Amino acid sequence: MKLLSLIRSGLSHTKIDFMKVHKIALVMSVVCMIGSIAVVMVKGLNFGIDFSGGILIEARISKDFDIAKVRESLKEIRDVQIQNIDETDLLIRVAKSDEEQSVMVKRIQEILSKNFSEIEYRKVDYVGPQVGSELIIKGFLALLLSFVFIMIYIWIRFDWQFGFGGIFALIHDAILTLGFYSISGLEFNLTSIAAILTIIGYSINDSVVIYDRIRENMRRYRKMDFSDLINSSANSTLSRTVLTGGVTLASIAALIIFGGEALYSFSVATFFGIVIGTYSSVYISAPILIYMDPRKKEKA
Repeated sequence: MKLLSLIRSGLSHTKIDFMKVHKIALVMSVVCMIGSIAVVMVKGLNFGIDFSGGILIEARISKDFDIAKVRESLKEIRDVQIQNIDETDLLIRVAKSDEEQSVMVKRIQEILSKNFSEIEYRKVDYVGPQVGSELIIKGFLALLLSFVFIMIYIWIRFDWQFGFGGIFALIHDAILTLGFYSISGLEFNLTSIAAILTIIGYSINDSVVIYDRIRENMRRYRKMDFSDLINSSANSTLSRTVLTGGVTLASIAALIIFGGEALYSFSVATFFGIVIGTYSSVYISAPILIYMDPRKKEKA
């Protein structure tokens, strides 16, 4: 607690000129967005079983089992993922391959039967490409609706200029996260949609904190240059931004290290997105207001 208090007090009186480089930051962000779109279009995303199709097997082993032993026994199966459900149940995912699915299931069952004396197969599902396509459409529809409702919320709470800046920052975060998935080759599945929704939720929360201070300062300093006003607002909320971001990143780092294979893709992408979201709340959503001065109506 003492360390947090020292950090808060050390950042409470900063006078960083964030807006000095806002033009460079905006240009760099637009270039990165275009680059991310190009990478996704050329290289594509590494779709997981949820989207590309495959096999899902839920099995129950009566005695305590070692997940490492299960992975070792199934290492000859390509593109297999094994995830604990609880102490006795596990979920096996196998990506679609040239081998017939029924043959693949039988092969997996034979391998597990050799290594575990008592095993019960509670569910075997075959995920086809058509189901995967529907999930992709629904996933991106969820993202689109979240953008729309967030913009409406910001518009009602502040003004349309704030809504435009906030939604542009969220689009920036989502596109760069997709580009990160494509470049890194991380598996893109339903948890990836959850990761992007988590990122935009964190990012808009960070932007709203700065927006709230900007609106407060707009009433207090009616004649202050708007760049200076944004700088003052960003500096006054900097301790909160750093502390919240630092604690969040530390939590996600723990997930990356100890969360296992099932959470790795989600955790790494979320870590990247939180960094990008913190950047965009200062260098995208706020600077856009300089060009769309919310005080114009009041001045008129």
